[in-house]
Amino acid sequence: MNIVLNNLRIYAYHGAMPQETVVGDWYIINLRLNVSNEQATTTDSLDDTVNYAQVYKIVREEMATPSRLIEHVCGRIARRLLSDFDMIDAVEISMLKQNPPIGADCDGCGVELTLTR
Repeated sequence: MNIVLNNLRIYAYHGAMPQETVVGDWYIINLRLNVSNEQATTTDSLDDTVNYAQVYKIVREEMATPSRLIEHVCGRIARRLLSDFDMIDAVEISMLKQNPPIGADCDGCGVELTLTR
C-alpha cells in the first residue's frame, strides 16, 4: 500500500546562494510512502497506519532547518520518516524550488529521491 501527500507548499530558506537564505522561496513537496502493513484496510483504526498529519509535521520541521542543498533536505526528511515509522518500507520524495535563481522562466527546479529500509 502507498500513502501519498501531494503538492505540499512550504515556504523555506534553502539554497547555496546567500540571498536564498534571506529571501526564501516556495517549495512543492510530494511524498509516496510504501507501507507494508495493510491492517488498516480491515480495522479502520488510525493506530494501524501511518498518520499523514504526523508525516506533514515532520516535513514542516525538517523544512524549517535551512540547508544549502535540497538534496540534503530530502535526505533528512526521508531518513526521519523511515526512523519514526516502523511500517514504512520506502520513501519516495520529490521537491521543487518554485523560483530558483537561475535566470530561467520555469515552473521550478528540484530533485527526486527514493530511500528504502
